Amino acid sequence: MERIRARLIYNPTSGREEIRRRLPLILQRLEKGGIETSCHATEAKGDAILAASEAIERGFDLIIAAGGDGTLNEVVNGISGHERRPALGVLPMGTSNDFARALGIPKRWQNAVDLIVRGHSKPVDLGIADGKYFMNIAGGGFLTDLSYEVPSKLKTMIGQLAYYVKGFEKIVNFRPTRLKLSAEGVGDFEGEFMLFLIANTHTVAGFEKLAPQAKTDDGMFDVLLMKKCNLAEMIRLASMAVMRGDHLNDSHMIYFQTNKLSVETDDRVQLNLDGELGGELPCSFQVLPAHIRVLVDENGESSYRR
Repeated sequence: MERIRARLIYNPTSGREEIRRRLPLILQRLEKGGIETSCHATEAKGDAILAASEAIERGFDLIIAAGGDGTLNEVVNGISGHERRPALGVLPMGTSNDFARALGIPKRWQNAVDLIVRGHSKPVDLGIADGKYFMNIAGGGFLTDLSYEVPSKLKTMIGQLAYYVKGFEKIVNFRPTRLKLSAEGVGDFEGEFMLFLIANTHTVAGFEKLAPQAKTDDGMFDVLLMKKCNLAEMIRLASMAVMRGDHLNDSHMIYFQTNKLSVETDDRVQLNLDGELGGELPCSFQVLPAHIRVLVDENGESSYRR
């Protein structure tokens, strides 16, 4: 049987540094499954982009990303600009693991490795924002900068709780932003908004009902705009989003689907791409249908919690 050559790109500080402890066992399990794997440990921001691009140039059959959504975003950016794009395996070892949740990739490392060994892939949409690729989410406004402002050491120590700690700090700066959006096939929107989210998957920051109708293979973004509101209304909307997922019908929300849109503002608004700082507005966004292949469960089952 012909062996598969894989490049495993991992962030040694992701999650609670589990990858450091599990790496020998992961490599052994991949080897037994017929996947000959070499490794690259990231050392700085942007390192995984270069490592993934180099893996393609060196002819690897498969690229495996181990870490959180930030690491995965860099690997995807390293792959996506190439004409030949090898399949992508995911070992979810971060804090939120939104992309793995959306695709049902098991969080338990043994099950995730076994899924990679079985080798069933699915074409998945990506988003592109002025030349930068994203898998899960693009957004801006109140609290959307939490994910890249939380120190990695704090996330390593206390996991998801780190986001709540930082969120309480930022409530004092609660204010809307004036935005102008133009959406293909939908129309234009202008006004004061608390935030905007452009979702490619249904799970954002660990919350699986924030964009409940979003799919990774429909060729569309799910766009959510939260209108200007007070803090009590925002907390109520957040509770609806987390607990029931019925916030899309609230009068303070605008929801639509589109495959292309632009967002402008006269204010300084930073852009969040998959939990990382992605520049500032203005910006144009577009769906790239079925742009990469990701290894998933062949039966279409979601086993993230296993």
